[in-house]
Amino acid sequence: MVKIIQWIKKNKKSMKSTNECFNKVKKNCFKFIKSQETKTDKFKNKERMIKSFLIPLCFWINKKADKKRPYFVGLAGGQGTGKTTISSLIQIILIRFFKLKVFRISIDDFYKTRKERTSLSKRVHPMLLTRGVPGTHDINMMLSFFKKVKSKKFKKLKLPTFNKAIDDRFKKKYWYNLNDKPDVIIFEGWCVGAKSEKNSSLRKTINSMEKIKDQKQIWRKYVNQQLKSKYKNLYSQLNCLIYLKAKNFGLLQKWRLKQERKLWLSSKKNSKLKIMSKGDVINFMQTYQRITQNMFRYMPKYASIILNLNSNHQIKSTVYKRK
Repeated sequence: MVKIIQWIKKNKKSMKSTNECFNKVKKNCFKFIKSQETKTDKFKNKERMIKSFLIPLCFWINKKADKKRPYFVGLAGGQGTGKTTISSLIQIILIRFFKLKVFRISIDDFYKTRKERTSLSKRVHPMLLTRGVPGTHDINMMLSFFKKVKSKKFKKLKLPTFNKAIDDRFKKKYWYNLNDKPDVIIFEGWCVGAKSEKNSSLRKTINSMEKIKDQKQIWRKYVNQQLKSKYKNLYSQLNCLIYLKAKNFGLLQKWRLKQERKLWLSSKKNSKLKIMSKGDVINFMQTYQRITQNMFRYMPKYASIILNLNSNHQIKSTVYKRK
């Protein structure tokens, strides 16, 4: 009986804290969500998403964060799962309610320039011109960023931003300026936390692209080696890892198409921009398929927190693997 009373008191206190937090952040969260909506694509159950899933997650992060040094939150999920939206809302909540200094950046912002990828594609394999897989990021720049931001003698940093509409980096005048040492760094990306696989498993092709364009396994082996070495070093520095888990790869293709349409609408239908067609998206995502499907299998085993997504693109449940 005593334990039941204690549980009720604890639960009431938790609900009160959640409601206080929601009342403090809802205006900013809803404003951001509205900026992401289109006439035909509206967010559903946004209040439930924030109160039931994101606010408790932020309480968890706040409890773990140490203001003496940055707390690195990795956030991973397949194409179109909503990484940017979720990470942005987490950032808003941590700043507005918990008064933490939060910096959010995507692994996508560290893509090599188109010129660098062109050179890489000629030197190693033509498929490396296509951005996305490990090896197409400036890994040394990412490692340097992690090192500098953790330094006791922190100095202002200028960090890249990538323009997917032109498939190249923005000019330096548009780069991020990190002026203060953050309490929390949210590092999001589709392959954040990805692990390498055994070389023997690379022999079997998983789609037509691998079968036709990578017959000698050069591309697969190169990407896998990147995960074994420098990317492994980078990901080992994350303090926790959040995984947005979709049901299957087919859903990711559907969501990525929706994402591309949104990019097209936001770019004001500029014909000069590199917006992908449905066929382009399907071909593009074949380069992501191997690592994404591997992450489906092993991420639930070692991610700190799993956000399970339903087929309607909404969070249906949360699993905390690490207390």
